[in-house]
Amino acid sequence: MVTIESLIRDLVVPLVHNPDAVQITRREEERFMVFDLTIDAHDVGAVIGHGGQVIRAIRTVVYAAKSPYSKRVRLNVVDA
Repeated sequence: MVTIESLIRDLVVPLVHNPDAVQITRREEERFMVFDLTIDAHDVGAVIGHGGQVIRAIRTVVYAAKSPYSKRVRLNVVDA
């Protein structure tokens, strides 16, 4: 079974120049299971994309994936 963390990692790592800097942390909020994606500052543009198109596509895939959590999933990008 593919986890949300591994799905995010599989989508992001091919886009970045420094894959060792990719970190995903999970935290639970009242209504959401939040995944914070930390990447190298130089890779933010590649992950966000022109006008946010890349991160929107990543979020679409992540939000559509079957989740073991009873809460909705959220993905935040944090630059290191």
